[in-house]
Amino acid sequence: MKAIVIGAGIGGLTTALMLHSRGIECDVFEQSPVIRELGVGINVLPMAIGELAELGLLDALDEVAIRTRELIYMTRRGQEVWREARGLDAGMTHPQFSIHRGRLQTVLARAMLERLGPERVHLGQRLLGFLQDSQGVHASFVDAQGQPGASVRADLLIGADGIHSTVRSQLFPQEGPASWQGVMLWRGATDWPVFQDGRTMLIAGGLGAKAVVYPIAMGGRDGERLTNWAIAARIGDGQSPPPRKESWSRPGQRDELMARLGAFRLPHADIAALIAATPQFWEYPMCDRDPLPRWSHGRVTLLGDAAHPMYPVGSNGASQAILDARCLCDELSRQGADISNALARYEADRLPKTAAIVISNRSGGPEGVIDAVESLAPDGFDDIEAILPLGERRKIVQGASRLSSAAAARPPQP
Repeated sequence: MKAIVIGAGIGGLTTALMLHSRGIECDVFEQSPVIRELGVGINVLPMAIGELAELGLLDALDEVAIRTRELIYMTRRGQEVWREARGLDAGMTHPQFSIHRGRLQTVLARAMLERLGPERVHLGQRLLGFLQDSQGVHASFVDAQGQPGASVRADLLIGADGIHSTVRSQLFPQEGPASWQGVMLWRGATDWPVFQDGRTMLIAGGLGAKAVVYPIAMGGRDGERLTNWAIAARIGDGQSPPPRKESWSRPGQRDELMARLGAFRLPHADIAALIAATPQFWEYPMCDRDPLPRWSHGRVTLLGDAAHPMYPVGSNGASQAILDARCLCDELSRQGADISNALARYEADRLPKTAAIVISNRSGGPEGVIDAVESLAPDGFDDIEAILPLGERRKIVQGASRLSSAAAARPPQP
């Protein structure tokens, strides 16, 4: 069996490594001419880290990331709403990692080059289109200048090419653009003095705006961590397109962002000072897409953001792409030459699980607990129990978390 993987992001690279570990040949095609450390911080949940650990990558991750110990939700004025342990400190079998997205991608890319060989990675190749028949799939590519590139045939094609997936657009040509509800996300990272224990994640705010701060690596000097921050604020009603196209590499506008920070007063982190100390940061309209009725068409399927782009809530983006890869590769390994059945089983397991997370994230996911508190007590509170009792807070946070946990469960085998 031979597979074509479109996209060398986290989902595509993980898929390639897992295919290789199961003895399935594959080639990865990436439109960028180089694999660069783009983006800023993300969190990868324990169940996804467990899959990377099976690939022997745990030590490499420890070298470039932080094992998250605790998550605290608070109001924009710094009043605590919810606190919980994470990863190993919460009794999980694997850690949760806070990590620079680009460094995770580099760990995966290095492992792929070492294990599959550089001849299996084709950079600067943009998918032009594909055709399939009962025997296989033929994919055509163009280079950065639009000139004819590679022309490849394989047994199946996996579209892991992100929210603007070419594979998805060929399968669903009438779908249209991604959905934007009016929220802009600004993200950056810089070396900053350690706060709390150096392994804590803070999420503060409510309906109008949220701030997220957490360390993602050791800093350049003692007493510092490379600290990731994100601000999400509503700047539109969602009825019109975003002011600028969604792209992880678009520089943010400092004046526009700083005007959104006046309400935040956090005891553990000076948000305004942290942002002011960040030389460059990026902006991204928070977009997703409605869940699809299907991912797989014959010998072609989707994975990661190409299959289920979702709001960056609850640390699910990269985590779900990794779980997609494991499920898909397991089914291909089990079903052998019966590719259609393997893709059908993959889709039947993963599509409903990720669709539930997409919908949950639209209403805040676990972060809905601070939305609820702000709606009930916009000016703060004297007693959180009088505003939203513990049982109600637990229901919001753990209800969303259960969706993520359920998504990690492996499908029953016949």
